[in-house]
Amino acid sequence: MENQNNVTEFVFMGLWGNKKIEPLFFFLFLLCYLSVLMGNIIILLTITCSHLIQQPMYYFLCHLSLMDLCYTSTVVPRLVRDLAAARKNISYNNCMIQLFTAHLLAGVEIFILVSMAFDRYVAIVKPLHYMGIMNRQRCSMLIIMAWVVGFWHSIALLLMVLNLPFCGPNKLDHYICDVKPLLKLVCKDIHVVSILVIANSGMVVLAIFLALVASYIVILYNLRVRSSIGRQKALSTCSSHIMVVVLFFVPCIYTYALPAGTENKDKEISLFYTVIAPMLNPLIYTLRNMEMKIAMRKVWSKVVHSDLK
Repeated sequence: MENQNNVTEFVFMGLWGNKKIEPLFFFLFLLCYLSVLMGNIIILLTITCSHLIQQPMYYFLCHLSLMDLCYTSTVVPRLVRDLAAARKNISYNNCMIQLFTAHLLAGVEIFILVSMAFDRYVAIVKPLHYMGIMNRQRCSMLIIMAWVVGFWHSIALLLMVLNLPFCGPNKLDHYICDVKPLLKLVCKDIHVVSILVIANSGMVVLAIFLALVASYIVILYNLRVRSSIGRQKALSTCSSHIMVVVLFFVPCIYTYALPAGTENKDKEISLFYTVIAPMLNPLIYTLRNMEMKIAMRKVWSKVVHSDLK
């Protein structure tokens, strides 16, 4: 039997049903978005305009900030607009575009975080071979691989959703077009599709997270033989990365590792990786990193001096 699709648009139910508090959250999320823009643009400018761009760790951080900017920009502007709108609707085509783009950028971000963990692993476990292993060519290849893997993940998810029939209700219990709330509107049995989504997203994210945890256990074990100064510097760098990984991966695992039919706090938890993590990442990487602080002072002092001239 051919799949029927009578739905031309979806209506977001939003984060909360209370209309009275929406103006408050409009300003709150607008401020959050401006913070994401400002923090990540500062990171991008600081790294690209200083010697830090030559170091693999900061090369990956630069790409991570770019992904945070792009990913948040696919979600938060529409969320802010919908909080001020009387009707929170999105066309079917725009919904599919948002689904594909958000999963593409999130997939790329996940594999950039994996590349950053690999960089720290090589720097601490194989320090004598670090420059040979983490050369610019290999770093660029890791970024290209992140885009390829992210594309295949998102295109597989998109093709899966495009083949599903939406023939009845169009109220989406979320603030973005995501696969799990969309599955709740499908007018056929979703048991098999739900398992495929868990395999494509939830299990992959869980496996990557466990691999990252294992790599950091190995890193911490190898730090025993370092001097106290070297150990302190390595721990400072690694602890920043661990915080970012936990902030992004744990909510993702909660959201995508559970079946679509289960009643949970998906849309509230998803704020951690759509808004909170991109907003906190610049703070985590700058407040605990002396190299970034020094580079920021140098870059912005050059900007001030050039303006005065």
